[in-house]
Amino acid sequence: MITDPIKIKNGALPDGPGVYFYFDKANQLLYVGKATSLKSRVGSYFSNKRLDPRISEMVSHIIRIDYIETPSVLEALVLEANQIKAKKPKYNILQRDDKSYLYLCITNEDFPRPVFLRGHELEKFGVKPFDKELSREAKKKFLRVFGPYTSGVSLKRALELIRPMITWSMCEPNAKRACFDYQLKKCPGVCVGAISKKEYRHTIKQLIQFFEGKKTAIVRDMTKEMNAASRALRFEAAALLRKKIFALEHIRDVALLTKEDYALPIEKLSGDTIDFDGRIEAYDNSNISGTSPVASMTVFLDGKPAKHLYRKFKIKTVVGANDVATMEEVLRRRLARLGTKGWERPEVMIIDGGEPQVNRVQEVLDELHLEIPIIGIAKGFDRKQDRLVFDRTNKDLARAAVRGKEIFQRVRDEVHRFAITFHRARRSKNFLP
Repeated sequence: MITDPIKIKNGALPDGPGVYFYFDKANQLLYVGKATSLKSRVGSYFSNKRLDPRISEMVSHIIRIDYIETPSVLEALVLEANQIKAKKPKYNILQRDDKSYLYLCITNEDFPRPVFLRGHELEKFGVKPFDKELSREAKKKFLRVFGPYTSGVSLKRALELIRPMITWSMCEPNAKRACFDYQLKKCPGVCVGAISKKEYRHTIKQLIQFFEGKKTAIVRDMTKEMNAASRALRFEAAALLRKKIFALEHIRDVALLTKEDYALPIEKLSGDTIDFDGRIEAYDNSNISGTSPVASMTVFLDGKPAKHLYRKFKIKTVVGANDVATMEEVLRRRLARLGTKGWERPEVMIIDGGEPQVNRVQEVLDELHLEIPIIGIAKGFDRKQDRLVFDRTNKDLARAAVRGKEIFQRVRDEVHRFAITFHRARRSKNFLP
């Protein structure tokens, strides 16, 4: 509980998303943070008796708490970054220097793109990360630089979340064929010349406005476009804009903040934190001499099989026995549904296979700009000799792999059983007279 003499804006904290501000007795800003629930988040600083010494020091100086409510967690993420950059709170800066923070940069090209860069990378382009304005040199490379963001994972998730509403491109213009995102309607068609530079710049303007915290202006602009399209009898375009407006006004981002965000601040955080009671997915392929190839996905929740979330895949694009290509197809199809009902983001993906399969899955994740921990399990003679395959330079993932090996094996065993059962059923059906 928060007790006197701390003064709280309006006398109480709301149970909703927003950004909070801690001030000391000299009215100096100590810290800025974001929250899914301002009431719960701020309360955790005062109810937790096992605080890091640096957190305890900060809490001891808090005299006043201010906050700004936001319609969504996503907008809290945006506001937090803008406030940290503008006000440079003492304890945010102490947490890590500006060279290690992640920044969202909009490139200055014919068809601009959002890219992620660390502070030390930006300095190579003549950008001083905490400066409010870009230098003349920096403007040659970037239209805007947003940040710092305290959570790189959440920033990347935020971009995934808004991409269906504000559709930008990551592909090369005028390529020989449509990119994968265009097929998923995530790319406006820069690759095939389906959008002009002027039209595309309008989209990028909206993306910039969003990360400036100007969602209302975007909705107002889209509403005008929708009405104009309707008057011109372009009903398909009007319907698409109506759908985007609704999505912007009803952002569903409950799972946006990661465990990285829930941990109390000031501690230096890195790598992957896996909740072993969260959603763990496993994938396995099954075929005999390349015939009737199938793949399966199983899901564990709370350490138990969640059979209503299991999924079967009939392989469509791979000919013959090619486990690596099959795994790629399956993961692309699964990730295309990321965030929809029944296809929520997993804590970790378990791949039944070794380095070739894991490396290919990692390539797919990198291409889609997704950060999801992946661990392969290469079969040994028995369970004791099963070998875990993962990025061994990631110490956090290594610790998680050791701690979670037993449950990962159980999820793998279940997907193997499920895949074989599905394959047998399909093969039997194919051989029926």
